[in-house]
Amino acid sequence: MNDLIGAMTALVTPFKNGKLDANTYESLIKRQIAQGIDCVVPVGTTGESPTLSHDEHKQCIEIAVATCKDTNTKVIAGAGSNSTNEAIELAKFAQNVGANAILSIAPYYNKPTQEGLYQHYKAIASSIEIPTMLYNVPGRTVVDIDASTAIRLYNDVPNIYAIKEATGSLERAIELLVNAPDFAVISGDDAIDYPMMAQGGSGCISVTANLVPNLKSQLIHAAANGDFLKAREINNMLYPLNKILFCEANPIPIKAAMHMAGLIDTLEYRLPLTAPSKENMKKIEAVLAQYDIIK
Repeated sequence: MNDLIGAMTALVTPFKNGKLDANTYESLIKRQIAQGIDCVVPVGTTGESPTLSHDEHKQCIEIAVATCKDTNTKVIAGAGSNSTNEAIELAKFAQNVGANAILSIAPYYNKPTQEGLYQHYKAIASSIEIPTMLYNVPGRTVVDIDASTAIRLYNDVPNIYAIKEATGSLERAIELLVNAPDFAVISGDDAIDYPMMAQGGSGCISVTANLVPNLKSQLIHAAANGDFLKAREINNMLYPLNKILFCEANPIPIKAAMHMAGLIDTLEYRLPLTAPSKENMKKIEAVLAQYDIIK
């Protein structure tokens, strides 16, 4: 599963006239491949998955798989839900169309216990043969996958190989890596990719990489090769961009920045998400001017 770690991008989902813009989506993925990204992650939080129809969700996975075919870039498909049965359906679909792995967010809203989380993920992973990555983002889901639960799942379920840790806590990453050294811990917070990698992390799933996949891939690959000085320099250089891209709820700022950079033709969101405030648009534009965005 060493090809399912490294520099990974949480893809945005472009819209045009209210519909999925399939052509732009394909071109965005091709750009990721060309700039050295190891894996693309369609239909996660950044991909506005809660407001996509099931058909759109599946179409995004199909496009990603088709675009990455015969390249070195893998597809880790978003396949999560607060309904275990629905998550299983999406996971099976992802496997059937050729995704290399799935990423499954913790169930949101219903607030399961740790035992509920364990049974949820065990059921999903056991329904498929491809690898499964847990996704812990309590700021979104209001439920935290405890380190002990994640490690239990890793030990008990053969195809659970990784966790995207987006608590923002380095201590949590250390707890996981100390107690399960072979468990792939993936940074889910752009600002702390370098310290996560220095502690023994296995990569990142990045929002910022939608804009600068070249720099994110350089950062992660440098750290993986032991060049932590270079990794830290890139991480520090990206800090202003990482920070401004979370001035409002993700993916509001990243889509605005991509529109400014000419990577997406139209700035469209699905309600209840709306465009950034005028003040924040100016801030995003000012920070973006500091970087060379390679198309």
